[in-house]
Amino acid sequence: MPKDAKPQPARVRFAPSPTGLTHLGSARTALYNYLLARQTGGVFILRIEDTDQKRYDPNAEADLTSSLRWLGLQWDEGPEAGGPHTPYYQSQRMETYRRHAEELVERGKGFYCFCTPAELDAERKAQQARKEQPHYSGKCRDIPPAEARQRVANGETHVVRFKSPKEGSITVVDQLRGEITVENRTIDDRVLLKSDGHALYHLAAMVDDHLMGITHVLRGEEWLPSLPLHVHIYEAFGWEQPKWFHLSVFLKPSGKGKMSKRETEAMKLTGQSIFIQDLKDMGYLPEGVLNWIALMGWSYDDKTEFFTLEDLVDKFDISRLNPSPAAIDFKKFDHFNGLHIRALPAEALAARLLPYFEAAGHSISLEQLLPIVPLIQTRMTTLDEGPELAGFLFQEAIDPPAEMLVGQGLDAAASAAAVGKALEILEVLPEFTAANMEEPLRAVAEELGLKAGQLFGMLRNAVTGQQVSPPLFESMELVGRETVLARLRAAVEKLA
Repeated sequence: MPKDAKPQPARVRFAPSPTGLTHLGSARTALYNYLLARQTGGVFILRIEDTDQKRYDPNAEADLTSSLRWLGLQWDEGPEAGGPHTPYYQSQRMETYRRHAEELVERGKGFYCFCTPAELDAERKAQQARKEQPHYSGKCRDIPPAEARQRVANGETHVVRFKSPKEGSITVVDQLRGEITVENRTIDDRVLLKSDGHALYHLAAMVDDHLMGITHVLRGEEWLPSLPLHVHIYEAFGWEQPKWFHLSVFLKPSGKGKMSKRETEAMKLTGQSIFIQDLKDMGYLPEGVLNWIALMGWSYDDKTEFFTLEDLVDKFDISRLNPSPAAIDFKKFDHFNGLHIRALPAEALAARLLPYFEAAGHSISLEQLLPIVPLIQTRMTTLDEGPELAGFLFQEAIDPPAEMLVGQGLDAAASAAAVGKALEILEVLPEFTAANMEEPLRAVAEELGLKAGQLFGMLRNAVTGQQVSPPLFESMELVGRETVLARLRAAVEKLA
Protein backbone atom coordinates (compact mmCIF):
# COMPACT_ATOMS: atom_id res chain seq x y z
CA MET A 1 0.00 0.00 0.00
CA PRO A 2 1.40 3.44 -0.86
CA LYS A 3 3.15 5.01 2.11
CA ASP A 4 1.31 8.32 1.71
CA ALA A 5 -2.10 6.63 1.87
CA LYS A 6 -3.96 6.71 5.17
CA PRO A 7 -6.40 3.82 4.99
CA GLN A 8 -9.35 3.59 7.30
CA PRO A 9 -9.02 0.75 9.83
CA ALA A 10 -10.54 -2.35 8.23
CA ARG A 11 -12.79 -4.73 10.14
CA VAL A 12 -12.45 -8.11 8.47
CA ARG A 13 -13.50 -11.62 9.34
CA PHE A 14 -12.35 -15.14 8.65
CA ALA A 15 -15.49 -17.24 8.98
CA PRO A 16 -14.88 -20.94 8.32
CA SER A 17 -17.34 -23.78 8.77
CA PRO A 18 -15.85 -26.45 11.09
CA THR A 19 -16.61 -29.39 8.81
CA GLY A 20 -13.08 -30.56 7.99
CA LEU A 21 -9.36 -29.97 8.41
CA THR A 22 -7.86 -26.54 7.72
CA HIS A 23 -6.27 -26.45 4.26
CA LEU A 24 -4.20 -24.07 2.17
CA GLY A 25 -7.23 -22.27 0.69
CA SER A 26 -8.61 -21.45 4.14
CA ALA A 27 -5.17 -20.41 5.36
CA ARG A 28 -4.74 -18.01 2.45
CA THR A 29 -8.16 -16.44 3.06
CA ALA A 30 -7.24 -15.99 6.72
CA LEU A 31 -3.84 -14.54 5.76
CA TYR A 32 -5.21 -11.90 3.40
CA ASN A 33 -7.81 -10.83 5.97
CA TYR A 34 -5.14 -10.70 8.67
CA LEU A 35 -2.79 -8.63 6.51
CA LEU A 36 -5.46 -6.07 5.67
CA ALA A 37 -6.39 -5.72 9.34
CA ARG A 38 -2.80 -5.33 10.52
CA GLN A 39 -1.84 -3.00 7.72
CA THR A 40 -4.71 -0.60 8.38
CA GLY A 41 -4.65 -0.80 12.16
CA GLY A 42 -7.98 -2.61 12.01
CA VAL A 43 -9.50 -5.74 13.54
CA PHE A 44 -9.22 -9.38 12.46
CA ILE A 45 -12.25 -11.40 13.58
CA LEU A 46 -12.58 -15.18 13.75
CA ARG A 47 -16.20 -16.31 13.46
CA ILE A 48 -17.28 -19.95 13.52
CA GLU A 49 -20.08 -20.61 11.02
CA ASP A 50 -21.43 -23.80 12.57
CA THR A 51 -25.10 -23.63 11.60
CA ASP A 52 -24.80 -26.82 9.52
CA GLN A 53 -24.91 -29.19 12.45
CA LYS A 54 -25.14 -32.29 10.25
CA ARG A 55 -21.66 -31.64 8.82
CA TYR A 56 -20.17 -30.22 12.01
CA ASP A 57 -16.93 -31.90 13.06
CA PRO A 58 -15.95 -31.28 16.71
CA ASN A 59 -12.28 -31.86 15.89
CA ALA A 60 -12.26 -29.32 13.08
CA GLU A 61 -12.38 -26.25 15.33
CA ALA A 62 -9.37 -27.38 17.39
CA ASP A 63 -7.50 -28.06 14.14
CA LEU A 64 -8.50 -24.61 12.89
CA THR A 65 -7.39 -22.61 15.93
CA SER A 66 -4.12 -24.52 16.33
CA SER A 67 -3.38 -24.06 12.61
CA LEU A 68 -3.98 -20.31 12.77
CA ARG A 69 -1.80 -19.97 15.86
CA TRP A 70 0.99 -22.03 14.28
CA LEU A 71 0.88 -19.75 11.24
CA GLY A 72 1.03 -16.70 13.52
CA LEU A 73 -2.40 -15.39 12.48
CA GLN A 74 -3.82 -14.44 15.88
CA TRP A 75 -7.35 -13.05 15.81
CA ASP A 76 -8.43 -9.95 17.75
CA GLU A 77 -12.05 -10.96 18.31
CA GLY A 78 -13.59 -14.40 18.34
CA PRO A 79 -13.50 -17.67 20.29
CA GLU A 80 -11.22 -17.47 23.34
CA ALA A 81 -10.34 -13.84 22.52
CA GLY A 82 -13.85 -12.50 23.18
CA GLY A 83 -14.94 -9.12 21.90
CA PRO A 84 -17.90 -6.74 21.72
CA HIS A 85 -19.96 -8.98 19.43
CA THR A 86 -20.07 -12.25 21.35
CA PRO A 87 -21.00 -14.96 20.76
CA TYR A 88 -18.82 -15.62 17.74
CA TYR A 89 -20.47 -18.99 17.07
CA GLN A 90 -23.40 -18.79 14.67
CA SER A 91 -25.12 -21.73 16.40
CA GLN A 92 -25.41 -19.45 19.45
CA ARG A 93 -26.94 -16.55 17.49
CA MET A 94 -30.17 -18.25 16.41
CA GLU A 95 -32.49 -15.68 17.96
CA THR A 96 -30.68 -12.86 16.17
CA TYR A 97 -31.23 -14.54 12.80
CA ARG A 98 -34.88 -15.33 13.57
CA ARG A 99 -35.55 -11.66 14.37
CA HIS A 100 -33.96 -10.52 11.14
CA ALA A 101 -35.83 -13.12 9.10
CA GLU A 102 -39.09 -11.87 10.64
CA GLU A 103 -38.05 -8.31 9.85
CA LEU A 104 -37.66 -9.20 6.17
CA VAL A 105 -41.13 -10.74 6.16
CA GLU A 106 -42.57 -7.59 7.76
CA ARG A 107 -40.82 -5.45 5.14
CA GLY A 108 -42.28 -7.57 2.35
CA LYS A 109 -38.77 -8.73 1.43
CA GLY A 110 -39.25 -12.28 2.72
CA PHE A 111 -42.10 -14.77 2.90
CA TYR A 112 -43.17 -17.93 4.68
CA CYS A 113 -42.99 -21.04 2.50
CA PHE A 114 -45.08 -24.10 3.45
CA CYS A 115 -44.01 -26.40 0.62
CA THR A 116 -43.10 -29.87 1.84
CA PRO A 117 -39.80 -31.60 0.96
CA ALA A 118 -41.79 -34.08 -1.16
CA GLU A 119 -43.42 -31.24 -3.12
CA LEU A 120 -40.09 -29.51 -3.68
CA ASP A 121 -38.46 -32.77 -4.80
CA ALA A 122 -41.25 -33.46 -7.31
CA GLU A 123 -40.96 -29.88 -8.59
CA ARG A 124 -37.20 -30.20 -9.03
CA LYS A 125 -37.52 -33.50 -10.93
CA ALA A 126 -40.13 -32.02 -13.25
CA GLN A 127 -37.87 -29.06 -13.99
CA GLN A 128 -34.94 -31.34 -14.72
CA ALA A 129 -37.13 -33.40 -17.06
CA ARG A 130 -37.88 -30.16 -18.94
CA LYS A 131 -34.12 -29.43 -19.06
CA GLU A 132 -34.62 -26.40 -16.77
CA GLN A 133 -32.26 -25.17 -14.09
CA PRO A 134 -33.82 -26.29 -10.77
CA HIS A 135 -35.41 -23.36 -8.96
CA TYR A 136 -38.20 -22.53 -6.55
CA SER A 137 -41.51 -22.11 -8.37
CA GLY A 138 -42.72 -19.20 -6.23
CA LYS A 139 -45.80 -21.11 -5.07
CA CYS A 140 -45.91 -19.40 -1.63
CA ARG A 141 -44.63 -15.94 -2.66
CA ASP A 142 -48.02 -14.37 -2.95
CA ILE A 143 -49.89 -15.95 -0.06
CA PRO A 144 -51.59 -13.00 1.70
CA PRO A 145 -49.46 -12.00 4.72
CA ALA A 146 -52.35 -12.39 7.20
CA GLU A 147 -53.08 -15.91 5.95
CA ALA A 148 -49.39 -16.86 6.09
CA ARG A 149 -49.06 -15.54 9.66
CA GLN A 150 -52.12 -17.48 10.73
CA ARG A 151 -50.74 -20.71 9.25
CA VAL A 152 -47.47 -20.10 11.15
CA ALA A 153 -49.45 -19.45 14.35
CA ASN A 154 -51.32 -22.71 13.79
CA GLY A 155 -47.97 -24.53 13.91
CA GLU A 156 -47.72 -25.42 10.23
CA THR A 157 -44.17 -26.37 9.23
CA HIS A 158 -42.52 -23.61 7.24
CA VAL A 159 -39.29 -21.96 6.18
CA VAL A 160 -38.54 -18.30 5.50
CA ARG A 161 -37.45 -17.48 1.94
CA PHE A 162 -36.04 -14.28 0.52
CA LYS A 163 -38.43 -12.52 -1.84
CA SER A 164 -36.01 -11.82 -4.62
CA PRO A 165 -37.01 -9.05 -7.07
CA LYS A 166 -38.07 -10.48 -10.44
CA GLU A 167 -38.00 -7.34 -12.58
CA GLY A 168 -34.97 -5.62 -14.05
CA SER A 169 -31.36 -6.37 -13.16
CA ILE A 170 -28.82 -5.76 -10.44
CA THR A 171 -25.21 -4.64 -10.84
CA VAL A 172 -22.80 -5.76 -8.15
CA VAL A 173 -19.12 -4.94 -7.74
CA ASP A 174 -16.41 -7.46 -7.02
CA GLN A 175 -13.24 -5.52 -6.28
CA LEU A 176 -11.12 -7.99 -8.30
CA ARG A 177 -13.39 -8.33 -11.32
CA GLY A 178 -15.31 -5.07 -11.50
CA GLU A 179 -19.04 -4.69 -12.19
CA ILE A 180 -21.20 -7.76 -12.74
CA THR A 181 -24.77 -7.35 -13.98
CA VAL A 182 -27.35 -10.10 -13.43
CA GLU A 183 -31.01 -10.32 -14.45
CA ASN A 184 -33.13 -10.47 -11.29
CA ARG A 185 -35.40 -13.17 -12.73
CA THR A 186 -32.42 -15.57 -12.59
CA ILE A 187 -32.00 -15.13 -8.82
CA ASP A 188 -33.85 -17.79 -6.84
CA ASP A 189 -36.01 -17.22 -3.75
CA ARG A 190 -33.47 -18.85 -1.45
CA VAL A 191 -34.27 -20.28 1.96
CA LEU A 192 -32.96 -18.01 4.72
CA LEU A 193 -34.35 -19.76 7.81
CA LYS A 194 -34.99 -23.51 7.90
CA SER A 195 -37.99 -25.16 9.55
CA ASP A 196 -35.84 -26.11 12.56
CA GLY A 197 -34.94 -22.46 13.13
CA HIS A 198 -31.37 -22.69 11.82
CA ALA A 199 -30.30 -19.88 9.51
CA LEU A 200 -28.55 -20.53 6.23
CA TYR A 201 -25.36 -18.77 5.19
CA HIS A 202 -27.21 -16.25 3.02
CA LEU A 203 -28.92 -14.77 6.07
CA ALA A 204 -26.52 -15.56 8.91
CA ALA A 205 -23.36 -14.26 7.26
CA MET A 206 -25.00 -11.07 6.02
CA VAL A 207 -26.54 -10.31 9.42
CA ASP A 208 -23.30 -11.01 11.26
CA ASP A 209 -21.17 -9.02 8.82
CA HIS A 210 -23.47 -6.04 9.31
CA LEU A 211 -23.72 -6.29 13.10
CA MET A 212 -19.97 -6.82 13.45
CA GLY A 213 -19.20 -3.81 11.26
CA ILE A 214 -17.32 -5.75 8.58
CA THR A 215 -15.88 -3.32 6.02
CA HIS A 216 -14.26 -5.78 3.60
CA VAL A 217 -15.39 -9.33 2.82
CA LEU A 218 -12.55 -11.47 1.47
CA ARG A 219 -13.89 -14.95 0.75
CA GLY A 220 -13.60 -17.81 -1.73
CA GLU A 221 -14.59 -17.52 -5.37
CA GLU A 222 -17.31 -20.15 -4.83
CA TRP A 223 -19.47 -17.39 -3.28
CA LEU A 224 -19.29 -15.14 -6.35
CA PRO A 225 -22.53 -16.52 -7.91
CA SER A 226 -24.32 -15.70 -4.63
CA LEU A 227 -23.13 -12.08 -4.59
CA PRO A 228 -26.25 -10.62 -6.32
CA LEU A 229 -28.47 -12.34 -3.74
CA HIS A 230 -26.32 -11.07 -0.88
CA VAL A 231 -26.39 -7.52 -2.20
CA HIS A 232 -30.19 -7.76 -2.50
CA ILE A 233 -30.35 -8.85 1.15
CA TYR A 234 -28.19 -5.89 2.22
CA GLU A 235 -30.44 -3.55 0.25
CA ALA A 236 -33.59 -5.15 1.68
CA PHE A 237 -32.41 -4.21 5.17
CA GLY A 238 -31.20 -0.78 4.04
CA TRP A 239 -27.64 -1.51 5.11
CA GLU A 240 -24.38 -0.19 3.66
CA GLN A 241 -22.49 -2.95 1.84
CA PRO A 242 -18.91 -3.96 2.61
CA LYS A 243 -16.38 -4.15 -0.21
CA TRP A 244 -16.51 -7.61 -1.79
CA PHE A 245 -13.41 -9.60 -2.80
CA HIS A 246 -13.75 -13.13 -4.17
CA LEU A 247 -10.35 -14.82 -4.08
CA SER A 248 -8.95 -17.02 -6.83
CA VAL A 249 -9.34 -20.78 -6.67
CA PHE A 250 -6.51 -23.27 -6.20
CA LEU A 251 -5.94 -25.71 -9.04
CA LYS A 252 -4.38 -29.16 -8.92
CA PRO A 253 -0.57 -29.19 -9.38
CA SER A 254 -1.17 -30.12 -13.03
CA GLY A 255 -3.07 -26.84 -13.42
CA LYS A 256 -6.11 -28.75 -14.72
CA GLY A 257 -9.18 -28.53 -12.51
CA LYS A 258 -9.83 -27.60 -8.91
CA MET A 259 -8.50 -29.59 -5.99
CA SER A 260 -10.79 -32.39 -4.79
CA LYS A 261 -10.82 -34.89 -1.93
CA ARG A 262 -9.52 -37.58 -4.29
CA GLU A 263 -6.49 -35.47 -5.19
CA THR A 264 -5.70 -34.70 -1.54
CA GLU A 265 -5.72 -38.41 -0.69
CA ALA A 266 -3.47 -39.19 -3.65
CA MET A 267 -1.06 -36.44 -2.56
CA LYS A 268 -0.56 -38.00 0.85
CA LEU A 269 0.72 -41.16 -0.81
CA THR A 270 3.49 -39.09 -2.41
CA GLY A 271 4.37 -37.22 0.79
CA GLN A 272 2.43 -34.08 -0.07
CA SER A 273 -0.61 -32.48 1.52
CA ILE A 274 -2.72 -29.33 1.46
CA PHE A 275 -3.68 -29.58 5.15
CA ILE A 276 -1.88 -27.24 7.54
CA GLN A 277 -1.27 -29.71 10.37
CA ASP A 278 0.13 -32.23 7.87
CA LEU A 279 2.56 -29.62 6.59
CA LYS A 280 3.65 -28.90 10.17
CA ASP A 281 4.26 -32.60 10.80
CA MET A 282 6.18 -32.90 7.51
CA GLY A 283 8.68 -30.32 8.70
CA TYR A 284 7.54 -27.21 6.88
CA LEU A 285 7.91 -23.83 8.56
CA PRO A 286 4.93 -21.53 9.07
CA GLU A 287 7.03 -18.83 7.42
CA GLY A 288 7.43 -21.01 4.34
CA VAL A 289 3.71 -21.78 4.17
CA LEU A 290 2.77 -18.09 4.47
CA ASN A 291 5.32 -16.99 1.87
CA TRP A 292 4.05 -19.61 -0.57
CA ILE A 293 0.32 -19.03 -0.22
CA ALA A 294 0.68 -15.23 -0.16
CA LEU A 295 2.05 -15.37 -3.70
CA MET A 296 -0.75 -17.63 -4.96
CA GLY A 297 -3.11 -14.79 -5.73
CA TRP A 298 -1.02 -11.70 -4.96
CA SER A 299 2.31 -10.23 -6.03
CA TYR A 300 4.44 -7.34 -4.84
CA ASP A 301 6.49 -6.91 -8.00
CA ASP A 302 7.98 -9.16 -10.65
CA LYS A 303 11.16 -10.02 -8.74
CA THR A 304 10.68 -10.09 -4.96
CA GLU A 305 9.83 -13.56 -3.68
CA PHE A 306 11.06 -13.78 -0.07
CA PHE A 307 8.63 -12.45 2.52
CA THR A 308 8.34 -12.79 6.27
CA LEU A 309 4.98 -12.12 7.88
CA GLU A 310 6.25 -8.67 8.86
CA ASP A 311 7.26 -8.03 5.24
CA LEU A 312 3.80 -9.04 4.08
CA VAL A 313 2.09 -6.70 6.54
CA ASP A 314 4.30 -3.89 5.24
CA LYS A 315 4.05 -4.64 1.52
CA PHE A 316 0.63 -6.24 1.01
CA ASP A 317 -1.58 -4.23 -1.34
CA ILE A 318 -5.14 -5.43 -1.66
CA SER A 319 -5.41 -3.81 -5.10
CA ARG A 320 -2.78 -6.27 -6.39
CA LEU A 321 -4.85 -9.37 -5.68
CA ASN A 322 -5.23 -11.49 -8.81
CA PRO A 323 -8.48 -13.35 -9.61
CA SER A 324 -6.76 -15.84 -11.92
CA PRO A 325 -6.69 -19.47 -10.68
CA ALA A 326 -3.41 -20.53 -9.06
CA ALA A 327 -1.93 -24.02 -9.49
CA ILE A 328 -0.46 -25.58 -6.35
CA ASP A 329 3.28 -25.89 -7.01
CA PHE A 330 5.00 -28.03 -4.37
CA LYS A 331 8.46 -27.46 -5.90
CA LYS A 332 7.95 -23.76 -5.30
CA PHE A 333 6.82 -24.55 -1.77
CA ASP A 334 10.02 -26.52 -1.08
CA HIS A 335 12.01 -23.62 -2.49
CA PHE A 336 10.36 -21.09 -0.16
CA ASN A 337 10.68 -23.39 2.83
CA GLY A 338 14.38 -23.86 2.15
CA LEU A 339 14.85 -20.09 1.96
CA HIS A 340 13.23 -19.62 5.36
CA ILE A 341 15.22 -22.47 6.94
CA ARG A 342 18.43 -20.81 5.76
CA ALA A 343 17.27 -17.44 7.08
CA LEU A 344 16.78 -18.68 10.65
CA PRO A 345 19.45 -17.96 13.27
CA ALA A 346 21.23 -21.16 14.33
CA GLU A 347 19.72 -21.12 17.83
CA ALA A 348 16.19 -20.75 16.47
CA LEU A 349 16.68 -23.53 13.92
CA ALA A 350 18.13 -25.85 16.57
CA ALA A 351 15.06 -25.28 18.75
CA ARG A 352 12.75 -26.13 15.87
CA LEU A 353 14.77 -29.19 14.89
CA LEU A 354 14.95 -30.68 18.37
CA PRO A 355 11.42 -32.22 18.35
CA TYR A 356 12.19 -33.96 15.05
CA PHE A 357 15.39 -35.49 16.43
CA GLU A 358 13.49 -36.60 19.53
CA ALA A 359 10.72 -38.11 17.39
CA ALA A 360 13.40 -40.04 15.50
CA GLY A 361 14.55 -41.59 18.79
CA HIS A 362 17.58 -39.39 19.56
CA SER A 363 17.76 -38.27 23.18
CA ILE A 364 19.80 -35.08 22.83
CA SER A 365 19.89 -31.57 24.19
CA LEU A 366 19.72 -28.22 22.45
CA GLU A 367 23.40 -27.69 23.30
CA GLN A 368 24.35 -30.91 21.51
CA LEU A 369 22.31 -30.00 18.46
CA LEU A 370 23.53 -26.42 18.09
CA PRO A 371 27.01 -27.15 16.60
CA ILE A 372 25.40 -29.43 13.99
CA VAL A 373 23.03 -26.78 12.64
CA PRO A 374 25.62 -24.98 10.44
CA LEU A 375 26.47 -28.31 8.78
CA ILE A 376 22.92 -29.15 7.72
CA GLN A 377 21.15 -25.79 7.44
CA THR A 378 21.94 -25.28 3.77
CA ARG A 379 21.09 -28.89 2.89
CA MET A 380 17.56 -29.04 4.29
CA THR A 381 14.27 -28.37 2.56
CA THR A 382 12.12 -29.46 5.51
CA LEU A 383 12.87 -29.89 9.22
CA ASP A 384 12.21 -33.62 9.17
CA GLU A 385 15.29 -34.01 6.97
CA GLY A 386 17.47 -32.99 9.93
CA PRO A 387 17.54 -36.42 11.59
CA GLU A 388 17.97 -38.08 8.18
CA LEU A 389 21.08 -35.97 7.55
CA ALA A 390 22.66 -35.92 11.01
CA GLY A 391 21.08 -38.71 13.07
CA PHE A 392 24.27 -40.79 12.72
CA LEU A 393 26.04 -38.32 15.02
CA PHE A 394 23.98 -39.55 17.96
CA GLN A 395 23.95 -43.28 17.28
CA GLU A 396 26.04 -45.62 19.43
CA ALA A 397 26.82 -47.75 16.40
CA ILE A 398 25.97 -48.00 12.74
CA ASP A 399 25.91 -51.10 10.56
CA PRO A 400 26.11 -50.26 6.86
CA PRO A 401 25.90 -53.26 4.50
CA ALA A 402 29.17 -54.43 2.98
CA GLU A 403 28.16 -53.46 -0.55
CA MET A 404 27.66 -49.86 0.61
CA LEU A 405 31.28 -49.76 1.79
CA VAL A 406 32.79 -50.76 -1.56
CA GLY A 407 34.24 -47.76 -3.35
CA GLN A 408 33.08 -46.67 -6.77
CA GLY A 409 34.94 -48.66 -9.43
CA LEU A 410 36.74 -50.78 -6.79
CA ASP A 411 36.42 -54.28 -5.38
CA ALA A 412 36.13 -55.16 -1.70
CA ALA A 413 39.86 -55.81 -1.23
CA ALA A 414 40.92 -52.51 -2.78
CA SER A 415 38.27 -50.69 -0.74
CA ALA A 416 39.46 -52.34 2.48
CA ALA A 417 43.04 -51.33 1.69
CA ALA A 418 42.06 -47.72 1.01
CA VAL A 419 39.99 -47.38 4.19
CA GLY A 420 42.77 -49.08 6.17
CA LYS A 421 45.34 -46.57 4.85
CA ALA A 422 43.07 -43.64 5.81
CA LEU A 423 42.62 -45.24 9.23
CA GLU A 424 46.40 -45.26 9.77
CA ILE A 425 46.57 -41.53 8.99
CA LEU A 426 43.65 -40.62 11.27
CA GLU A 427 45.04 -42.68 14.17
CA VAL A 428 48.16 -40.50 14.38
CA LEU A 429 46.66 -37.15 13.36
CA PRO A 430 47.88 -34.63 15.98
CA GLU A 431 44.58 -32.73 16.14
CA PHE A 432 41.36 -34.44 15.10
CA THR A 433 39.81 -31.43 13.38
CA ALA A 434 38.24 -30.92 9.99
CA ALA A 435 40.97 -28.46 9.04
CA ASN A 436 43.68 -31.06 9.70
CA MET A 437 42.05 -34.04 7.96
CA GLU A 438 41.50 -33.04 4.37
CA GLU A 439 45.06 -32.52 3.12
CA PRO A 440 46.59 -35.83 4.39
CA LEU A 441 43.55 -37.81 3.20
CA ARG A 442 43.81 -36.26 -0.25
CA ALA A 443 47.45 -37.35 -0.25
CA VAL A 444 46.33 -40.91 0.62
CA ALA A 445 43.96 -40.93 -2.35
CA GLU A 446 46.71 -39.72 -4.67
CA GLU A 447 49.14 -42.31 -3.31
CA LEU A 448 46.62 -45.08 -3.99
CA GLY A 449 45.83 -43.77 -7.48
CA LEU A 450 42.27 -42.91 -6.49
CA LYS A 451 40.16 -39.83 -7.04
CA ALA A 452 39.54 -37.97 -3.79
CA GLY A 453 35.79 -38.51 -4.25
CA GLN A 454 36.28 -42.30 -4.31
CA LEU A 455 38.08 -42.34 -0.96
CA PHE A 456 35.89 -39.71 0.67
CA GLY A 457 32.77 -41.57 -0.44
CA MET A 458 33.95 -44.77 1.26
CA LEU A 459 34.83 -42.87 4.43
CA ARG A 460 31.44 -41.13 4.40
CA ASN A 461 29.57 -44.41 4.10
CA ALA A 462 31.67 -46.06 6.80
CA VAL A 463 31.42 -43.19 9.32
CA THR A 464 27.84 -42.05 8.72
CA GLY A 465 26.14 -45.16 7.34
CA GLN A 466 24.47 -43.00 4.71
CA GLN A 467 25.31 -41.72 1.26
CA VAL A 468 24.04 -38.20 1.91
CA SER A 469 25.35 -36.37 4.96
CA PRO A 470 26.73 -33.05 6.15
CA PRO A 471 30.30 -32.18 5.07
CA LEU A 472 32.50 -35.22 5.70
CA PHE A 473 35.37 -33.77 7.71
CA GLU A 474 33.19 -31.56 9.92
CA SER A 475 31.01 -34.62 10.56
CA MET A 476 34.04 -36.71 11.53
CA GLU A 477 35.19 -34.01 13.91
CA LEU A 478 31.80 -33.97 15.62
CA VAL A 479 31.60 -37.78 15.80
CA GLY A 480 35.00 -37.79 17.51
CA ARG A 481 38.26 -39.64 16.94
CA GLU A 482 37.47 -42.83 18.90
CA THR A 483 34.08 -43.39 17.28
CA VAL A 484 35.39 -42.61 13.79
CA LEU A 485 38.29 -45.02 14.21
CA ALA A 486 35.97 -47.73 15.56
CA ARG A 487 33.61 -47.36 12.59
CA LEU A 488 36.48 -47.45 10.10
CA ARG A 489 37.95 -50.58 11.71
CA ALA A 490 34.52 -52.24 11.53
CA ALA A 491 34.31 -51.29 7.84
CA VAL A 492 37.71 -52.80 7.09
CA GLU A 493 36.73 -56.04 8.83
CA LYS A 494 33.42 -56.22 6.96
CA LEU A 495 35.14 -55.60 3.60
CA ALA A 496 37.82 -58.18 4.37
